[in-house]
Amino acid sequence: MIEFNLPSLGADMDEGTLLEWRIKPGDTVKRGQVVAVVDTSKAAVDVEIWHEGVVHALTLEPGQKVPVGTTMAILREAGESAGQVEAMRKQRSAAKLPPLAAHVEPGTAAVSAPHREAPAAARRPVSPAARRHAQELHVELEGISGSGPHGSVTVADVDKAAAAHHTAPLDRKAEMRRAIAAAMGRSKREIPHYYLSQDIPMQRAVEWLLRENEKHAVTERLLLGVLQLKAVALALARTPELNGFWRGDRFEPGAGVHVGVAISLRQGGLVAPAIHDVDRKSLVELMGSLADLVQRARAGSMRSSEMSDPTITVTNLGEQGAGAVFGVIYPPQVALVGFGRVADRPWIDDTGAVRALPVVTASLSGDHRVSDGIRGARFLTELHDRLQRPEEL
Repeated sequence: MIEFNLPSLGADMDEGTLLEWRIKPGDTVKRGQVVAVVDTSKAAVDVEIWHEGVVHALTLEPGQKVPVGTTMAILREAGESAGQVEAMRKQRSAAKLPPLAAHVEPGTAAVSAPHREAPAAARRPVSPAARRHAQELHVELEGISGSGPHGSVTVADVDKAAAAHHTAPLDRKAEMRRAIAAAMGRSKREIPHYYLSQDIPMQRAVEWLLRENEKHAVTERLLLGVLQLKAVALALARTPELNGFWRGDRFEPGAGVHVGVAISLRQGGLVAPAIHDVDRKSLVELMGSLADLVQRARAGSMRSSEMSDPTITVTNLGEQGAGAVFGVIYPPQVALVGFGRVADRPWIDDTGAVRALPVVTASLSGDHRVSDGIRGARFLTELHDRLQRPEEL
C-alpha cells in the first residue's frame, strides 16, 4: 500500500487546496503522471506522482484545504489486492486512534478526546479556464453554482457571478505576499547567510551573442540571461556544495543541477520554478525551456516537480534597472545567485587601456552551514571565467 501525500510545492507553502483530480479509483498511474491540480497561495499547480500502482481510493474531495503531508490518495502496489489494502488501512487507523479513557477517580477532571476538525466543505469542480477567468476578474469561486457537467463551474458561471456582484474580490496578492514573507522570514532566522559579489565584464558574451543570433530567426534568438543560467550551472561543478539542500542537520547534494528561475507574476509576487538539468542543455534548448516556463508560470500552469526540485535559484533584476541584487535563500536550498543590469562602465581591458565596457554585478548568497566565503569566491571566479568563453557554454 502506498500513501500519496500532498507535497510541499515551495518553501512558502504550508497548505494547499485540492482543485481537481485527474485520476479515479481503478486507474493505473505511472511515475511523473499528473494526478491532481492543487491551489497554493501563488498558483494552481499540476501535481505529479512519483509512484506506480493502481488507485485504490481518493481520500480528499475537490475544495478541501489541507496541510502539506496530508494523505490524498491510496495506491495498491503490484500484487496487492483490495482486501489486503483495506486491512492495512484499518491497522494504521487503529494505531493512530487515541487510547480509551481510563477510569476517572471522583473529584478529578476527565480528559476529553482530542477535537478533530471536520473537513472543509467540498467545492464544486472548476474547469481550468473558469479558474483562470475568475482570477482575472477577481471573482471568488466559493458559492458559485456550476452549470457544467457534474455541477462544474464554467466560464459562463464566472461571468454571471461577476455581473451580479454576488462574490467578494479575491485578495490573492496579499495572500501571496504573506506566504513569501513567512518563507523569507524563516530563511533569515534559520540560515546564516553570507554575501559576495563580483563585477564581470560581458563584452565577449555580448559580441558572441550578437553573432550567434544572426544565425537564428527572430523568434528563436537567445537572451543574455540564458548564457548566465548556463554559466551558473557549469560553475557549480567546481563548488558542488552550493547545489543542493539542507535537511535536518546535514547537506544533501542535488541529484542534478535544477536551477530555479525567479519569475515575476502579472498579479504580483513571484515564483521560482526549476529548469531541470541546466548543465546538460544546449543554449537553444535552455532558451526554449525558459520561454515555456515563463509563459506557463504567468498563466498559472506549473508542475509540482518544477516547484519542489530547484537545487539553487537565480534571480535577475537587470531588466528592472537594479545594479545588483543580494537575495534571500529559498530553504531548503543553500545558495542563490543574483544578476543586476548589464551597463557600460569604465574598465581596464587586456591591453591596459581604460574603456567603457558592458559589465554586470553577479552576487552570491550562501549558507554558512554548508560553505564559506572562500568557496563562494571560487564559484564567482569560475562564473566570471565561464562568461568570458561564451562559445563553450
